[in-house]
Amino acid sequence: MNKKGKLIVISGFSGAGKGTVVKGLVEKYGYSLSISATTRNPRPGEEDGREYYFKSVDEFKNLIDYNGFIEWAQYVDNFYGTPRKFVEDEINAGRDVILEIEVQGAMNIKNQYPDSVLIFITTKDKETLKARLTGRGSEDEATIKKRMKRASEEANSIDNYEYIVVNDDLSTCIDTVNSVILSRKCAKENNLDFIAQIKNEFTLEGDI
Repeated sequence: MNKKGKLIVISGFSGAGKGTVVKGLVEKYGYSLSISATTRNPRPGEEDGREYYFKSVDEFKNLIDYNGFIEWAQYVDNFYGTPRKFVEDEINAGRDVILEIEVQGAMNIKNQYPDSVLIFITTKDKETLKARLTGRGSEDEATIKKRMKRASEEANSIDNYEYIVVNDDLSTCIDTVNSVILSRKCAKENNLDFIAQIKNEFTLEGDI
């Protein structure tokens, strides 16, 4: 029987670089990436079906009605959601899937998939976060203020995550997150069937 894949939930402050970290994990280590749906407008260079599935509000709400999302949440005037079918198909096929989602959605995922791994990506301090948001040049001052306000709210939920990784150096951050995932997969509680198999093999009479 094929062992199920692991569900990895990655959240972080807007501007902390979580999207870039996730892209690095997929490219360097081969994780599957669940593409979220959103009602926000595409940023320069983004394509439908690559970074996000860009939906109208009506299209998004229709998917909610048909139970098409594992989770969904509203964030800074827009909706974000995780399509159900892709995630469950990948896990059942034994592949590890990364979900890049907001705090609200992460808590919903943990309730549905208790063995999922929750990782929060952050900058080293508040000033660094604000500088990165400003440096992106893709949002006006009002939106940046909204994102900083939301970050203040999200800071209260950091202790709900199992692992906290500071994105000070991108390459180091990517490797650290991968190490965290591998460590979790090697934990005893995630290998009980394998442990039982090994113990049984070594206790069979006549094999030694």
